[in-house]
Amino acid sequence: MHTVLITGGTGMVGTSLTQLLLSKGYQVIVLTRQPRVSNVPNLTYAVWDIDKGYIDPSAIQNADTIVHLAGAGVADKRWSKKRKQEIVDSRVMSGELLVKYLTENSHQVKTVVAASAIGWYGPDTAESLMNGFTETDPVDGAFLGDTCKRWEDSVKPIETLGVRLVTLRIGIVLNKKGGALAEFIKPAQFGMATIFGNGQQMVSWIHHHDLCKMMIHGIETASIKGVYNAVSPDPISNKDLIITITKKLRGFYLPIPVPAFVLKIMLGEMSIEVLKSTTMSVAKIQQAGFSFQFPRIEEALNDLLKK
Repeated sequence: MHTVLITGGTGMVGTSLTQLLLSKGYQVIVLTRQPRVSNVPNLTYAVWDIDKGYIDPSAIQNADTIVHLAGAGVADKRWSKKRKQEIVDSRVMSGELLVKYLTENSHQVKTVVAASAIGWYGPDTAESLMNGFTETDPVDGAFLGDTCKRWEDSVKPIETLGVRLVTLRIGIVLNKKGGALAEFIKPAQFGMATIFGNGQQMVSWIHHHDLCKMMIHGIETASIKGVYNAVSPDPISNKDLIITITKKLRGFYLPIPVPAFVLKIMLGEMSIEVLKSTTMSVAKIQQAGFSFQFPRIEEALNDLLKK
């Protein structure tokens, strides 16, 4: 039985991925900070401690694949200097720790699927609005761009160990149980469509099930390696997204514009990302044989918002 070791496996995406892997007959090991006992068949937990540089060696030794999702939530708290350091360290230190254990211990790991984010890219240009950013476009110089560069660099040495590395630059993950969609739903359920700034900024999103499917595609397809954009082929403006969600929940909407200056007061530096437009190409992952179950926003929201 193929065994997948997941870092960040107790988070929103990790939980969805674990469920899908188990349904497909995989054995799953989830790394956690505190010892846990599983009562689910084929699911076990193992301890790691990033600060102390420790991973249960048996977890590495038993894994055929590692899916690396660990990282402090970018939008969970205001970006103080301390929080920004936590965002970087949680990604870089965990990646370096995996490399260290794979380098120093015997193992049978053949593939690592590692998360990155669309924060790699800067604001849309005329070219990207037409064709989308591609995986070869340069990194942005802002905080998230630098974070994504260091995040990806932390696991890059894995390639020198004869292990296939697949890196996914993930967009806004839509999942009713958490993340951006859960926040959008809060005012939308009362018919209020809260539009950020002018609402014209493009949102590159992906249904959580398609993201998990893409990770498994990366595990199962030996020809896939390198960086891939992990978003749907149907980017949508913030305004259209919020209005669509609100209409689906209430059948009507009252637009509530939230001006850019208000967002800057509320969110500080993080407002740059909320107001940033990012349009991405998914041609590379599609050419690698991946097909989306929810390629369009209507299909995704019909699934996510059904009662």
